[in-house]
Amino acid sequence: MTVKRRSIVASAGLGLVAAGALWLLFVGLPRWSAEPGPAETLPATAEAPAAAPRIKATLFYVAANGLTLVAVERDVPFGNGTVEQARRLIEEQLATAPGPYASPVPPGTELRAVFVTERGDAFVDLSRQVGDGHGGGSLSELFTVYAIVNTLTVNLPAISGVQILVEGQEVDTLAGHIDLRHPLRRSMRWVANPVRDDQDSATPSGDR
Repeated sequence: MTVKRRSIVASAGLGLVAAGALWLLFVGLPRWSAEPGPAETLPATAEAPAAAPRIKATLFYVAANGLTLVAVERDVPFGNGTVEQARRLIEEQLATAPGPYASPVPPGTELRAVFVTERGDAFVDLSRQVGDGHGGGSLSELFTVYAIVNTLTVNLPAISGVQILVEGQEVDTLAGHIDLRHPLRRSMRWVANPVRDDQDSATPSGDR
């Protein structure tokens, strides 16, 4: 092979090497680097947490005409045991009423604690708004008291009576009408669609 021919072959070889390098730099490397390897695989989407269990319960609200209570079936959170379920029920009773009803409990009232004795008496400790928020009137006070009493005694067979406390203390009354110095039993006297059983025949001493 002549010197001139060898020079041409060498030049062609260098040109091919240069072209390969340019292809690798501008085409091959970006494509390879963009392809995710196994370590870049996205993790599997976590499963959504299961919804908290709920139960059917009867709560009590003021009717649209303002003259009676109405028993309304609602879905409420499930509580493990009588005390925890009592807390869940009262928290729902204190929440915003479903339309067209009104809440029988003054706004801002909060549940502080619930206690249940072996005799079946529940003590419901509410914040001071339950008394301060009352504008007076025996009917309004009756609705507040018996919405709470009935909610626990209707839904929880282990509870036969309910005493309302305010800020951890026993009180004579909320607004001057209903005697709260002892546990009260269920009464459907002011409920338009009463839930009936043998307890309804008993007259709460606070009504005398």
